Amino acid sequence: MSSESEFDPSTLRPSRAPWLLLLLALVAAGALGYAAWKALQQTEAAERARDEAGARLAKAQAGQAGLEAQLTGLQREKNELAASAEQLKANLQQTEAELSRLKATYDSLEDKLKAEIGRGDIRLSQAGDRIQVDLVDKILFDSGQAALSERGQEVLGRLASVLKTIDDKQIQVSGHTDDSPITSEELRKQFPSNWELSVARAVNVVRQLAEVGGVPPQRLLAAGYGQFHPLTGNATAKGRAQNRRIEILLTPELAAKKAALSGKPTSKK
Repeated sequence: MSSESEFDPSTLRPSRAPWLLLLLALVAAGALGYAAWKALQQTEAAERARDEAGARLAKAQAGQAGLEAQLTGLQREKNELAASAEQLKANLQQTEAELSRLKATYDSLEDKLKAEIGRGDIRLSQAGDRIQVDLVDKILFDSGQAALSERGQEVLGRLASVLKTIDDKQIQVSGHTDDSPITSEELRKQFPSNWELSVARAVNVVRQLAEVGGVPPQRLLAAGYGQFHPLTGNATAKGRAQNRRIEILLTPELAAKKAALSGKPTSKK
């Protein structure tokens, strides 16, 4: 029997364990890498989503700010329109009140002077917010005279009873003549031309209305136009009679002041 051990070839084969461990390590590393890559992808996607959400939020906030600005503007326009509507309403009420007062004044004048209006000695007219009373000279003055006749004083007394109740009008009294020159030597000493005669007549009417009739003097204005603002031609006796007149014009104070500043007569022709 031999003393040496018997040889076993299986002891010379390499072990598979290290390769398996390496393979497992590689697989694990790959899995971890893939997991890390997926996590990175998810993180990047989350950041993009967050950025997009932030952009949408900023856009929404800007849109909201724009809408709020529009709403503020619309509210301001609404308030302005409401204020304008209230002002228009107030203006309309004021206009209606003024028209009512104007009609009442016109009706009162028409009632007080109806006899002279019926005979054609007085003409009453209205244009817008103005009332005009045209009186032919013969019912106020004797021919060629500036002093009021008794009849003229009585007519102006009735006229003053209406005029003194008016508190929102300027009252302009204008004297007018025809183009016939003053021929009387006696009258020429007092009235060198129709200018002086027309002014004197207007002043005497104003004094009668204020001092006797009680019309507030601060509302009265006297003017003389001579023969230079005729209503019609002077070729006939009828035309000359129409041109010899006293005009009494009731004008809103503001319009009257503007006309006075511009130097233009307020009486209508």
